[in-house]
Amino acid sequence: MSERLRRLPYENLGTTEGSSPMGGVFFDTPRFANSVPFFRFQRFGRVLAILAGSGVMLAVPKPVAGGHGEVRTDSDHKLVVVMVGLPARGKSYIVKKLKRYLSWLGFQTKIFNVGDRRRLAGSADEYETAGEDLQRVGRKDSGEAPCSGCSSPGADAQTAECAQCETRHSSAFFDPDNKKARQIREQVALEVFEDLLRWLQAGGQIAIHDATNSTIERRHALISRLKCETDVNLMFVESICTDRDIINRNIKLKTHSPDYVGIDPEVAEADFRARLRNYERAYRSVGAAEEKLDVQYCKIIDVGKKVIAYNIQGFLESQVVFYLMNMNLEPRVIYITRHGESEDNAAGRIGGDASLSANGSKYARALARFIDRRRLEFAVEVEEYNRLVAQTICSTASSTPGTCSEAEGAVSPDSAADALRLEQSLLRRRVQPGFEVWTSMLKRTMETAEFFDAQRYRIKNIRSLNEIYAGKCEGMTYQEIAQKFPDEFEARQLDKFYYRYPGIGGESYADVVMRLQQVIVELERIRHSVLLVTHRAMARTLLAYLMDIPTTHMPSMELPLGYIYACEPRPFGNFLRVWRYDPLRDDFVEIDAPSTLKIRYPQVSLPTATSAPPLPSPAETAYSAKN
Repeated sequence: MSERLRRLPYENLGTTEGSSPMGGVFFDTPRFANSVPFFRFQRFGRVLAILAGSGVMLAVPKPVAGGHGEVRTDSDHKLVVVMVGLPARGKSYIVKKLKRYLSWLGFQTKIFNVGDRRRLAGSADEYETAGEDLQRVGRKDSGEAPCSGCSSPGADAQTAECAQCETRHSSAFFDPDNKKARQIREQVALEVFEDLLRWLQAGGQIAIHDATNSTIERRHALISRLKCETDVNLMFVESICTDRDIINRNIKLKTHSPDYVGIDPEVAEADFRARLRNYERAYRSVGAAEEKLDVQYCKIIDVGKKVIAYNIQGFLESQVVFYLMNMNLEPRVIYITRHGESEDNAAGRIGGDASLSANGSKYARALARFIDRRRLEFAVEVEEYNRLVAQTICSTASSTPGTCSEAEGAVSPDSAADALRLEQSLLRRRVQPGFEVWTSMLKRTMETAEFFDAQRYRIKNIRSLNEIYAGKCEGMTYQEIAQKFPDEFEARQLDKFYYRYPGIGGESYADVVMRLQQVIVELERIRHSVLLVTHRAMARTLLAYLMDIPTTHMPSMELPLGYIYACEPRPFGNFLRVWRYDPLRDDFVEIDAPSTLKIRYPQVSLPTATSAPPLPSPAETAYSAKN
């Protein structure tokens, strides 16, 4: 024991060295942590970063006002993030990820999409049209004849369009020389900005204006409007992409947007490329004009390969920049599973540092076999997808199908043998020793990962993944907690997210969010797949971030033992697949993902000495014999 630890009065702390997940460093949480209702964050993000890096555990504030889970700063400044960039440059991808991250941290965050409002800007009769100056497709009709615009039913005649086409705008609507259309676009953008400001005034904290905002005039109009507001900061985030492959893939995705529902993909792509050319004529990047006004901005180039930040000052702004610096588009899967059944699980006890039971060891072996197999399967899926995308892009760029060079990505093997050799070559390139396995520092997770081949997997033990620390309740069953600490038991059911276990080092789910912040950023940064072998509270918190589940629901997610959750980042969000361990087959079976993430809402009632605990026992397991 170090001299520093010897001076601590352990006999007065009600615990022993080594019982804390913090490795015996009991002073990481201040003595008064449970007596203070909330902690107000300091304004400057750099101070918080230093504290987090030093291992100091920060308490998360209980909301003073506003929605559940709100984090407030000393200055109570609000932030408007205004997106900038050409279409098909990944703005929507950035916006959704940013909103998900900030909401998970506890900030009240909302996206205001100008494109959605533009599509509902009104019917053609509301605006004067002259020839191609303002080309709005469609009129509201009711009938069963096919629509001439999208070949779907709902029009009276072949020359009429269905209600779906009512607010569709062709590329001519985005022509910078089309004065009437430009006026409508600016009007819609400002209307959405007004909605955004009203939401902030009603208690929101971070609002995101999702639009191209690609002209200096538009951005100056937003800056001028914001000058009338107090305690609201502005920040531009510009997405720039120079990778033609990424742009072409994004354009393919745009053909499935609401603007092109029912439209032939080739027609939709041609129209969108024409729209893009119109935008490029008027586009001006953020730069000197904004710097003269001392406006904060951040440029994300090629999805984080290069980041330019100017005049970033506030805490919220620093959180945005820090997160955006750690993005990438590499295909990968984030696997999350709880450890195998431990001896404490079998006894119904929470916390502790018990070893695996016989069932747990059996699960650990099956887990290693499953991940070995899934690595190969995912490699095949990625290469097949890349091949299809390359062929699609190639066929679009070339008038003669099949004439693309190897440099463009198209491959046409002449025989089955060539195809087999190609597949093996692709697998060798893709299945590289970059796959990582992360565990906590507790024995039950490290033992679950001990069957992975260290030559093929990078195994890391991370203290931040330790189970939520139950303080004085460590090693107890829920029944024992209800009998010995009835007030604590009831308080936890009333507010599981903010409830902090009693005793030195006791944690809440809010504390866990802060503890896992660096883990989340690392998950966004890495460019290869990873398996996290962790605990129930950690799995809940991680999945809440990945699947954008509100913090109010996070502590009540049912995540029993024996499940693997696989989150694959996609352009419009994370795609979730779930496997359940079948002990009879000693293998995993894929199940329906949406029905798996159930939310349990326990009733607030104290059990009697003989009743069963209303909350799920940690001994609950999906791979028991009866299942």
